[in-house]
Amino acid sequence: MKKLVIEGKRSLKGEVHISGAKNSVVALIPASILTRGKCVIKNVPDISDVRTLISMMKELGSKITFDKEILTIDNSEVKPKRINEEYASKIRASYYFMGSLLGRYHHAEMSFPGGCVIGSRPIDFHINSFKKMGAHIEEKLDGFVMDVDVFKGIDIFFDFPSVGATINVMIASVLAKGTTRIVNAAREPEIENVADFLNSMGAHIKGAGGGTITIEGVEELGDGEVEVIPDRIEAGTYLIIGSLLGTDFKVTGVVEEHLISLISKLKDAGVPVKVTGKTIRVSRPKHLKPVNIKTTVYPGFPTDLGQPMSTFLTQCEGMSLFEETIYENRLRHIPHLNNMGADIKAFDKSAIINGKTDLVGRKVKATDLRAGASMLVAGMIADGTTIIYNIEHLLRGYERIVSKLNNVGANIELIDE
Repeated sequence: MKKLVIEGKRSLKGEVHISGAKNSVVALIPASILTRGKCVIKNVPDISDVRTLISMMKELGSKITFDKEILTIDNSEVKPKRINEEYASKIRASYYFMGSLLGRYHHAEMSFPGGCVIGSRPIDFHINSFKKMGAHIEEKLDGFVMDVDVFKGIDIFFDFPSVGATINVMIASVLAKGTTRIVNAAREPEIENVADFLNSMGAHIKGAGGGTITIEGVEELGDGEVEVIPDRIEAGTYLIIGSLLGTDFKVTGVVEEHLISLISKLKDAGVPVKVTGKTIRVSRPKHLKPVNIKTTVYPGFPTDLGQPMSTFLTQCEGMSLFEETIYENRLRHIPHLNNMGADIKAFDKSAIINGKTDLVGRKVKATDLRAGASMLVAGMIADGTTIIYNIEHLLRGYERIVSKLNNVGANIELIDE
């Protein structure tokens, strides 16, 4: 069991460089199974989710080396073995093995995918899409058994632009017979990153990043290479921290376009933001104005930044409204913020946040990955010492977060009990 011990109210100055995107790499690694060739994935963050996926790949027979942010993968000897609960329960993105194993081997078995408890997050879109493409799927008490004779390209319409389903169907369609169109596809940058990787292997994918994606099936794939895009959620988390504690605080290695919604809200609150190429500078203003936040699909305000942003809103002078529209359990961190001195009235998927409130260090829990980021932000702006338990959630998504923050002036200790 790990915990973070944070000494609050430390001024920050310096530079934080952003790692590769967690939400991209967790799809890129399973997608590599589609080829018997060799794959190289660059700018890979060394986070626990990546380590779990590497273990899962090795169980399937993959030969992998991970050195200096570069993953080299040889899947020539992979077999469609069952993805057991030991691994599947640790990471939600294990469901990408459904698309890749079905696509290459026409067979997949796996336990139910796990991950953070932030809502029901059903995988109906994935399952129903595979069925429409010709798969037979049997749901058992301990997971799924999937088989398909021939994957057939079809038109698939999503009632909601699900990121996971968009990527999974895209992966499964690459080796299908005929043409697949995904209509009302999710538009997140991570989807385009996965498409670029598949196309480097010889796939024919057009439109990724837009509302309609077209995949023309091919017979086989070859070697592939891709560089993981910068993690916009990690970047956003550090921009929020810098806006509360920073003086000429620099976040480097970012793509401005991926962060427009956050940058706009920070400016509305009075934060001085300067973008120069791949660097964003922020500083703590004397006063923060209240702003309203409504999470939604890209390019709207990302749900993964909603929780750390809710901590930011406790420091705005006035009433802010927060609304979560994607997951129903994104507000489980609110009691911990109130325990630290926040004035937040939480409802079903929304909250009224009254500020400015002075937070005080307490013992709190990271109820999920992004809630952990929220509590980290709270601990850094609080008076005294904050101890965050269940911090394993946070380590799933942020590479070297303790050293990155300590290098710019924070005082954070990771303790393994």
